This record gives sequence, C-alpha cells and structure tokens, in this order.
Amino acid sequence: MSGTTTAGERRSAGVSRQGRGIRAGGNRWFVLVVLCVSLLLVAVDGTVLHVAVPAVSEDLRPGAIELLWIVDVYPLVCASLLILFGTLGDRVGRRRILLLGYALFGGASALAATADSPQVLIVARALLGVGGAMIMPATLSILRQAFPDRRERALAIGIWSAVAGIGAAGGPLVGGFLLEHFWWGSVFLINLPLMAVALPVGRWVLPESTGDRDGPWDVVGALLAAFGLFGVVLGVKRLGGGRELLETGTLGSVLVGGLLLTLFVRRQRRRTHPLVDLSLFARPAFGISVGCIVVTLLALVGLELIAAQYLQLVLGLTPLETGLRLLPLTFAAMAAGLFGSRMLQRLGPRAMVACGFLLTAVAVLSLTRMGEDDRPVLLIGSFVVLGFGLQMTLFASYESMLSEAPAKAAGGAAAIGETSYQLGAGIGIAFLGSVMNAAYAPRVADVAGVPSADGAISGQSLGQAYEVADRLGGETGVALRIAAREAFVHGLRVTLVVSAVLLALGAVAALRLPRVMECGTTAPGGSPDGEAPSSCDRAAVSAESN
Repeated sequence: MSGTTTAGERRSAGVSRQGRGIRAGGNRWFVLVVLCVSLLLVAVDGTVLHVAVPAVSEDLRPGAIELLWIVDVYPLVCASLLILFGTLGDRVGRRRILLLGYALFGGASALAATADSPQVLIVARALLGVGGAMIMPATLSILRQAFPDRRERALAIGIWSAVAGIGAAGGPLVGGFLLEHFWWGSVFLINLPLMAVALPVGRWVLPESTGDRDGPWDVVGALLAAFGLFGVVLGVKRLGGGRELLETGTLGSVLVGGLLLTLFVRRQRRRTHPLVDLSLFARPAFGISVGCIVVTLLALVGLELIAAQYLQLVLGLTPLETGLRLLPLTFAAMAAGLFGSRMLQRLGPRAMVACGFLLTAVAVLSLTRMGEDDRPVLLIGSFVVLGFGLQMTLFASYESMLSEAPAKAAGGAAAIGETSYQLGAGIGIAFLGSVMNAAYAPRVADVAGVPSADGAISGQSLGQAYEVADRLGGETGVALRIAAREAFVHGLRVTLVVSAVLLALGAVAALRLPRVMECGTTAPGGSPDGEAPSSCDRAAVSAESN
C-alpha cells in the first residue's frame, strides 16, 4: 500500500515514540480494552434511548418531527462529522481528538439528562453526536496502529466489533433497567462516571499517533463532506417522518447534500494530498465492505427500534422486560465477534459476509410469524440467529476494509467505516420507519366512529393511537385500539420482508469480496503493503493455494 517506503521510514512514519512502545509490547491489549470501553459508550448511546421513547414522549410532549429529531439527530450529526474528525486526527493526533471527544461526550450527557424541553434534548443529542464523531474513528485508527500484524489485528477487530454489537444491542437493556428504577434522563447519566475515568486513563495508556502530514489539511473538503452528509441524511429522515419527497425541505436537503458530496468527490480527486483516498473504493474488498456495513446497520438499528415498540406497545412488556428479550441478540453478537477471527481465516471474507447476511435474512423472515400474542421461543431463537449473523457480517466487513487501507491513512479509512456505520443506523431508522408508517397509517385513518382529525393523529404512531383511544373511550376507543394494534403488526411484517430483501441483496454483493483472507501483497523490499510482515492462519494460506 505504501509502495517502496523503506523499513526505517515505515517504523517512524505516523507513529510517535510512545506509540511504537505500545505496539511492541503486550500493552497493546490494554490499549484495546480502553478503546473498546470508549466504543461501548458511543454504541450504547445510539440505541439506549429507544426504550425510553414512550417515557420521553409522556414527559416532554414532543411533536412527531421533534421525536424523530431526538432519536435521529445523534447518528445524523455523528455520521456527518466522522470524516472531518477522522482526518483531523491524522493531522493533529488521534489520541488528542479522542480525549477531547471524551470531555464533550460527558458534558453533553449531563445536558441531555437534565433537559426540560424537546429542543434542549435535541441540542444535547447533537452535541453527543459531535463527541461520538471524535471518538469513533480515533478508536479504530489507533487500533490499526497498535496491531500491525493482520492475524492479531483480526482478533482485535473481532473484539472491537463484538463490543460495537454489544453496545447497540445492549442499549435497550441498559435503558430498560434504568427506566424501571429512575427517570428517563438516567440513561445519559451513566456516561459521566465512565468518562471521568476514561479521560485520565486514556491520557496515560493510549499511544499518540498521526498519519501522513504532507500538504495542508483540506478544511473546505471536510466541510463539504460534513454538510453534504448532513443534507442527504436529513432528507431521508424527513421522508421517515412522513414528509413527501417533493416537499421543498425534503427534496432541497437531498439535492443540496448530493451536490455538496459531488463537489467533495471532485475536489478530492484533483488534490495532490486529499482528505480521503477515493481510489480505495476501486478495490472490491474496501468498497463492498463499506456497503455491507451500511446494510448491516440499516437492518439492525431500524428493526431494533421497531421491535422495542412492538414488545412494549403490542405485547405490553415493561422497558426492562423489553431489554431482556433483546439480550439474546447481545450474547449472539458477542460470540460471533469473539470467534470471528478464526471463522474469517477458515471461511474467508466472501463466504463469511455472505453467510452472515443469509443467516440474518432467515432470522428476519422468521420474525414475520409474530402477532398480537407473545411467542417468546420464536423471538429468542430469531434474535440469536439475527445477532450472530449480523456480527459475522460486521466483523468480516470491518477487517477487510481496514486491512485494505494503509496505516498512514488509518484515520481517514476509519472515518469512512464509521460514517457507513452511523449512516446505516440513521438511514435504517428513517427508511424502515417510513416503510412502517406507510403500511400502518392507512389502516387506522378511517376507523368507524373516529373523527378524521383523530384518525390522522392515530396514524402517526401506535402510542398516539392509544392516547386517542383512551380519550375517545367507549366502543369507538376499543375499536381504534384494536385496529391500531393490528395495523402495527401488519406494518411490522411488511418492514421485516423489506429488510430481508435488503439483506439478500447484501449477500449477493458480498460475492465480490476476496475468497480467502490474504496476508497482503509483497511490496518492494519484502514487506506486505509496506508494513511489517504479517502471518495468517495456515488453513487460509492452504485454501488460497488450492
């Protein structure tokens, strides 16, 4: 990847003396622990609010659009700024950006916990997104520097991706437990003591490193990427909130965002020292992996939000019981991450990603058998397969993507991967939410005896339909409650089928990935990809030779 770079240059380029010491010794595993704790907090915050949505709605009384902003603004802002902070970390120091992210994340958590209006909570969630954008690419780029050997790096990424899955899936459990004992703001307060510990420990343990500092940092390019991503995801989010595509705000956001991203791509191609090496996308192992990450998170986060609402509003489970129902998904994701390195070496990226998608599609289709009655065995079994399949896909995609990128551009590559992660999460909520609303709303709009205005309100969400039903009372209220519950189950099944189709398309795309886990192409001088030689499992090498 780095061509004819000499051995001495490879040892010194982009890595401080402290960083080299960490990489050479066993402390790199302690570095991994600190990075995983950082990632866990960011991942948990992406989903912890899902089970708290009913409580937030009851306390702050946000409108439908405000509620979508409360849920979506965190991944939206985070996805928009990942490239900016990822490439900035390559310039000024990845640890420095990470520690600043810790401080901002802690302060924003305190603001979110004490929010007394929807607007304040939206601002706090946006600031959490900024902090998350500083933390996430730094964790992956520091990991890339700390583990130059691909076999060790595969194991480290397996643990890292397992933590990401645990955080995303464990968020509802943590939120459910806290809501059983405290008010909804407590789901943010848990960040404060952890960040108070992470700041000094991170400063002491984590290595400082930078990437390629040739040429000036492209501030204009970073802003183009940030505002372009913001516009595109904002347009999709508005669609998820029930807005029409041809509305000025929706269509304008998409067009302006698309134009800015087009300008960003053209600018990067012309520059001698671009923020992001777009030629990486010409490599199937990189470009396809990024797309697989988007599809995986689209399915996971979008379905998880809908599933949490189904468990609470249709089956009548408490927030804690909802979190416990989702716990098997967490354990399955953990198992897939821990065994991911061995599976990748034996199966290869192509088979592992494709099998992960197919397993997930099967699990999603099995969930279409859910109805208005509780079926715990079906739910638990499906969630186990779902978690294992999704984590197989995430692990192999991240490992393939990161191994294709040169170490000197680790921050930019990590930013691309994390942008795809957050973008997938944001689009998943918006896209699957819009599918859900399209299937749900028409079935509650014209219930006999319900005024048209109340029918329109009921069509916005199942929770609002229940409120209208309670207010109307009598046979009309009962009829509306029954119709709304049946409509929600119907919408859930339609959404699951759409998700399964997307996952199947992901499996087809994965067929373009490399068949085996390669150790790297030997550059002049004998080092693979311009780095220290790495070893792969004998089974993988044997499979490659066959």
